[in-house]
Amino acid sequence: MVNLKIPCRPIIAYRPVQPSDLVILERIHGKLFPIRYETEFFHNVVNGNGIVSWGAVDRSRPEEQSDELIGFVTARVVSAKESEIEDLLSFDSSKADQTLIYILTLGVVDSYRNLGIASSLIHEVMKYASNISTCRAVYLHVISYNNPAMHLYKKMSFQCVRRLYNFYFINGQHFDSYLFVYYVNGGRSPCSPL
Repeated sequence: MVNLKIPCRPIIAYRPVQPSDLVILERIHGKLFPIRYETEFFHNVVNGNGIVSWGAVDRSRPEEQSDELIGFVTARVVSAKESEIEDLLSFDSSKADQTLIYILTLGVVDSYRNLGIASSLIHEVMKYASNISTCRAVYLHVISYNNPAMHLYKKMSFQCVRRLYNFYFINGQHFDSYLFVYYVNGGRSPCSPL
C-alpha cells in the first residue's frame, strides 16, 4: 500500500510512530532508501527504544487507511562529546551533559511529496530538540546525489558544514555525504559553513 492515490484534499496529521506501524514503516523504508536496515532498527523505532519518531498520516483516506503512515522521521539523542560533530560546536565543554539530535531517516511516499510533509516532520524534530535544554544542534547526513533533500535542508536553515568522502557504500559503490547542522538553544558553529 505504499503506492497510494492521493485524495484531492488530504488531511495530514502528525503523531508518534507506534508498534502497529511496523510493517508499513519497513515497506516504505525499503522503497525509499538504497540502504537496507536491520529488523531491530524498525522494532526500536516503533517501540521508542533509543529512537524518537513521528509519522504523517492522511485522515481523508478511507477509515482502515486513515492512520497508515505516509511519511516519517526517526532520530536519536546523542552526547555532543561523543558525536562526529563535536568540532563543529561552540559550547561550554565543562558541561558534560550537552546533547544533539541525529536524524536517522526521513521519508514521504512519492504520491504525497511536495505537500510540506517532510518540512513538517523536520519541524517536529526541531521543536523536540529546542525543548531539551541541553541540546545544541540537530544534524544529519545526505547522500551526495540527493539534491531535493539538500535543497529542503538549506531552505529550513540547516547549514552544510562538511563533505564526507566515500561515506556510504551501497551496492558495491562508494558515495559521498554532506553533513547538515541546525543549531538550537544557543548552539553555534566555531567556523563558517561550506
